[in-house]
Parts: sequence; structure tokens; C-alpha cells
Amino acid sequence: MRHRELGRTGLTVSELGYGAWGLGQGAWVGADDDSGVRALHRALDLGVTFIDTARAYERSERVVGRALRELPGGGDGVVVATKVGPRVPVSLATSGLDPMETFPGSHLRESLETSLRELGRDHVDILQLHTWEDEWTGRGDLLETVAALKEEGKIRFFGISVKDHQPDNVLAVLRTGVLDTVQVIYNVFEQAPADALLPACEEHGVGVIVRVALDEGALTGAIRAGVTFPEGDWRNWYFRDDRPAEVERHVDALTADLGIGTDELPSAALRFALAGQAVSTVIVGMRSLANVERNAAIVGQPPLTAEELAVLAKHRWVKNYYS
Repeated sequence: MRHRELGRTGLTVSELGYGAWGLGQGAWVGADDDSGVRALHRALDLGVTFIDTARAYERSERVVGRALRELPGGGDGVVVATKVGPRVPVSLATSGLDPMETFPGSHLRESLETSLRELGRDHVDILQLHTWEDEWTGRGDLLETVAALKEEGKIRFFGISVKDHQPDNVLAVLRTGVLDTVQVIYNVFEQAPADALLPACEEHGVGVIVRVALDEGALTGAIRAGVTFPEGDWRNWYFRDDRPAEVERHVDALTADLGIGTDELPSAALRFALAGQAVSTVIVGMRSLANVERNAAIVGQPPLTAEELAVLAKHRWVKNYYS
């Protein structure tokens, strides 16, 4: 497992991070506490040192906390990041609201205290906002509270998880110097962050945490016309109507261009994300031991060549299945 510097924080993190949304047992059907702990332990055994969770991920923080407590030293050396959601539903947290309605300092503090109890820790390494609107920059008491939480030792660093497919909606606050990290969707299909956000992060020493590198499964080759998911699984909504067939067409064109089979697609997708400018780690949901081992093996492979990256760059696809 290779490691990289996380921006200017002084932390080093594994290239493969553990995305713990699926451990919450809500949106992703089929998880349970015991299997989640086993998968997380295996990831740590294989060199993963970064875990990303959130207050909104139901049981996820609790499972992460249990997994770390069961390790010798309580998971010393593991970098844990969590997120605080807005006081209103994320879907309503838009530029039409004042930041004191979405992220007042009292809400940040209350959410963090709950996260610390669930995780069983006295601090988190990175506290991230779970959404953002750049017009909130400099308004409200958000940053004063962040500074106080750092002073109290309850958080070490502060970041923002950028809204889905809006990578430029964090540039103003990023340029103020208050951010230590940015988390963003970046993959073969969603390449927009490379236009402005990733260069800005490199310029300002902000660590980049990539999420959705496999596009919720679209870049694994498993999403094809007629695919089904368990009842209650959120992917029934994400890949609704004719979307699986649309994904299949794009994937077939991509693999044909690269001259690979769909079984090799996850490798190309993860290595593409890791090639992004200023990228420190790529978080992947891995609820099974098999997926943990597969992804850990992938990040140990040589980087993609310039020719391969050029082919993948041609497959930029402007879409947003979250809407």
C-alpha cells in the first residue's frame, strides 16, 4: 500500500481509503455490524490508514468505532474523518438560505459531540461539512466554531465534502485558506474537478479526498441492462429506468477503446482517480472481504501510462444520476 501526503496537514494517508457509507445498513442493503467490522479490519491489515464516515450514515460511525476499539492500540495511526450535515435536509441546503440556518456553530458542535460518542473517540482527525454553497463564505459563526474546536483538540483539521457534481462550488472558500481538505466526486465519467478545483487545491496545499471513483458501481462493469438490486437498496433509484442500458453503452465504448475486458475496468477506474492532480486518497465502499482485497491489489499496480490516461480522458460524460 502506497501512501501520500494529505495536502499541507502533515498527515500521510493510504492511497486507498475506506468509504464507510455502506456500513450504515440503510441505503446499501446487505450489511451488518459483524461483517462490516471484518471488512474494515481486513482493509487495515492490508495497509489502509484512512476511514471516511458521516453523522448521516446511520450506524456507520458506531461500526467504525467498534472496529477501531477492537484493534491493539485502538487504531492508533488511522486517520478518521467524519461529516456534519446541515441543520436542514441536504436537498434544501441551497444558496437561498443563510448559513446560520444550515451550519450554525452550535449545530457543528452538537453534531461533532454525537459523532465522538458514536466513534468512542475524544477527537476526529478531519471534520467535514456534508454540503456547501460558496456564497456562504465569510458569513455566520461557522469558522469561529471550527477554530474553537481545533483549539479544544476535538478536531485536527477541517474540510468540505463538495455537493454532487458541483466541484466549482467551493472555490471561493478554498481560496481563503481555511480548508485543509476537499472531498469531491471524481472519476472517468465525472472529470469536471480537473478543470479548476484540483489545480486550486494543489496551489493552496489542500488535500483532495476522491469519492465515487467507481461511479456507484457503473465503472465496475456490473451495471448492465436488466440489472437488479435488493429491495430497499438506493441503487434501484440511482440506476432507474433506462440508466443501466445507458451505462452499459458507455462502458462498452470505454473498454473497447482501452482494449480491456470489463473485469479490468475497476483497475483502470481507480488508477485514473489516483492520477488526478493533488489527489491524496480515493475512498471506496468495501463491505466484503473480496472487494477489500481486490481494491487493495489494484492500488498496488503501476500507474496508468500517459497514453491510457489520454484514452480515458475522452470518455468524460456529463451526467448526474443523483437528480
